[in-house]
Amino acid sequence: MSSNAVRGAESAKGSRVCLVVLNEFTNDSRVLKEALSLKGAGYHVQVLALHAHGLPLQEVISGIPVQRIKLWTRGWSKWKPVQILKYVEFMLKALFQCRSFDVLHCNDLDTLPVGVLSKWMHLGRQRVVYDAHEFEIDCDGPASRGHIRAKARLEGTFIHHADAVITVSASIAKAYRRIYRIKTPALVLNCPPYREMVGSCNRFREELGIRADQKIFLYQGGLSPGRGIEKILQAFSEMPGDDVVAVFMGYGPLEQMIKFAAANTKNIYCRAAVSPLYLLDYTASADFGLVFIEKNCKSYAWCLPNKFFEYLMAGPAILCSNLVEPRVIMRQFEVGLCVTGDTLEDLKAGITQIMLMNNLIVAEEGAMARRIYCWDAQEKSLLDVYANLRIQIIEK
Repeated sequence: MSSNAVRGAESAKGSRVCLVVLNEFTNDSRVLKEALSLKGAGYHVQVLALHAHGLPLQEVISGIPVQRIKLWTRGWSKWKPVQILKYVEFMLKALFQCRSFDVLHCNDLDTLPVGVLSKWMHLGRQRVVYDAHEFEIDCDGPASRGHIRAKARLEGTFIHHADAVITVSASIAKAYRRIYRIKTPALVLNCPPYREMVGSCNRFREELGIRADQKIFLYQGGLSPGRGIEKILQAFSEMPGDDVVAVFMGYGPLEQMIKFAAANTKNIYCRAAVSPLYLLDYTASADFGLVFIEKNCKSYAWCLPNKFFEYLMAGPAILCSNLVEPRVIMRQFEVGLCVTGDTLEDLKAGITQIMLMNNLIVAEEGAMARRIYCWDAQEKSLLDVYANLRIQIIEK
């Protein structure tokens, strides 16, 4: 950290930061980690989120105050004009809630207009950090060029008014620099906090009745299209024996499909999502971790997903589709295998090949890699961004 950045960090106390999300903030590990890091550095932090039935309007999560916005239009139709009306209601209420903060940390493109409009309303006295969790203009699977251009115009309108931009992979950062002609965004990767995995974990074998001689391939995370889930189900349903099994752990629109497959296939299992507090104990119970994301949009093609770093931290060898960013890390550290594509045949070949890897080498390489790819290292990048922001506030 530069001397100016250190001076900015030292003057952080008293600065008020609002992390704005367009979700209920019930399972957003990235935003929670950022909030805790900022609080630890001396900032006064609050999360502003959406309210949903059954959730309190105000609560404290891991020491972080959370304020939720209740939308009167929330239960209305999903017709596009009504969705726009819902967003307008959210924006107006969020602008009111944001009025007393020094820094607005806008997570994803949906919240960036809130931060920039609030900054304008307060005559530039507020600072805006734009945290792009994905390549925002092409992140929803196959999309038309018109749709992508429209989102790019929206993002381009507001991104130049952000005081700092953060994102989650080098490929996405380069794309933002090229498209919008901005300074390369800071990288804050989606890594878990560093943790030494002590002792053996056998959660899946104990809870699901998986035998000691069966090798466990784990898919954890969102159960959504585009993540290779259908191919994983097909590959394991076609296995001639039951010496290898697939365990799915998470939630999402494909959950019922997975439960049906688990009920009708001897080597497919489904486990409900667990609290982030216990997640790595389950992750460490697998022999191999699956990241088989399909490159059906640029955000997927350039991603570095949470699950990749969770596998890295917990220890199972990683079997990954041919993704740019994981491949860079896996060339640096021998922690698994990147196959040449994302087809069913690629997956089947990868399952065979990764079982031949030397487990001792994977363990040794993983021990080195997790020292680098952990939240403890990413936190420094986040705090550097904020330290420099604070200098702008002081000196302007």
